[in-house]
Amino acid sequence: MSKLLDNILSRSHMLEAYNQVKANKGSAGIDGITIDDIDNYLRQHWRPTKELIKQRKYKPQPVLRVDIPKLKGGVRQLGIPTVMDRMIQQAIVQVLSPICEPHFSEMSYGFRPNRSCGKAIVKLLDYLNEGYEWIVDIDLEKFFDRVPQDRLMSLVHNIIQDGDTESLIRKYLHSGVVINGQRYKTLVGTPQGGNLSPLLSNIMLNELDKELESRGLRFVRYADDCVITVGSEAAAKRVMYSVSRFIEKRLGLKVNMTKTKIVRPGKLKYLGFGFWKSSEGWKSRPHQDSVVSFKRKLKKLTTRKWSIDLDSRIEKLNWLIRGWLNYFSMTSMKSIITSIDERLRTRVRVIIWKQWKKKTRRLWGLLKLGVPKWIADKVSGWGDHYQLAAQKSVLKRAISKQVLVKRGLISCLDYYLERHALKVS
Repeated sequence: MSKLLDNILSRSHMLEAYNQVKANKGSAGIDGITIDDIDNYLRQHWRPTKELIKQRKYKPQPVLRVDIPKLKGGVRQLGIPTVMDRMIQQAIVQVLSPICEPHFSEMSYGFRPNRSCGKAIVKLLDYLNEGYEWIVDIDLEKFFDRVPQDRLMSLVHNIIQDGDTESLIRKYLHSGVVINGQRYKTLVGTPQGGNLSPLLSNIMLNELDKELESRGLRFVRYADDCVITVGSEAAAKRVMYSVSRFIEKRLGLKVNMTKTKIVRPGKLKYLGFGFWKSSEGWKSRPHQDSVVSFKRKLKKLTTRKWSIDLDSRIEKLNWLIRGWLNYFSMTSMKSIITSIDERLRTRVRVIIWKQWKKKTRRLWGLLKLGVPKWIADKVSGWGDHYQLAAQKSVLKRAISKQVLVKRGLISCLDYYLERHALKVS
């Protein structure tokens, strides 16, 4: 067994991989073994599994393929490897990433240490504000499903040059998928949903990065999302067709020419961000589709029909709010967030009004919040006129922003202003 594979299978790396997979949670693969079951499973199976890997006899389980509905129709295919295979893949990534990093481009921002979507957007804004305002937006058709495996393994070999580790990686490429109970071979593509796929995608697309760099082009790539900025429409047309030919001829990938396009910054959607020009230059903000999606998720979590206690509901709302605002905190969106914040508090007031149910309970609630009895007595008789009570009555003042914050609900606006100040400072 090679030193590289020995390092991957070492106790320290496998323990680190175990902790990472546990932290990521996720569903069970085709074997039904969950995160909660994995401890007992490992006690029984890790040692023989490790020996099989050393002897190049280990066969990864097929990936469970499920369809996730998209907001605008259609489905996104998600792969779920077994927990054991996620751990092994994670250990491979931990060891190979430092080896691969020196080979990667500075313009590659996806799934790499100390890089993020936000940093990719900052770099793109630099290009736009330097005057490169014609954008070639490259769309790779079903990238993870179409990666030519032989070409990919050749690139892996050029970097790591280790037969044992390459054999294990190839086994993951060939592990197959299970769709609706039927197993299918995977002769092309990478294991979607697996911890290994992001690293393999960067190895594959590093060839594209090198080509763009050799041409002196200004570009940003995050996984398979790549945009190139140039100074004129004519240059954009030349770049779009020549780069698309390179991708198809040299990398063996498919460019979706119906979605690959030339666009101006104000019409671009990249990594969920949109762009607008102020007196100071180009700036970013959440794309309108991202805002609509966020509002839809908040609405789902604040539906009156959902029977869940208020504390649990607030916990789920806070998780969503933190995640979305952390992602977009570098952008300019104060007015958007102010509107969302106010609407969210209205919906929470409606939930509380509905939970109080009867007039006597509503009277009690209003009195407890300090509402004068004569007003509380009048408003408590409004019945199930939820929006009227939440927006046009004393309920809005009684269940104020401060009251809801004290109850545990994050203020979207306050959280955004705090995070934005940290990002731009």
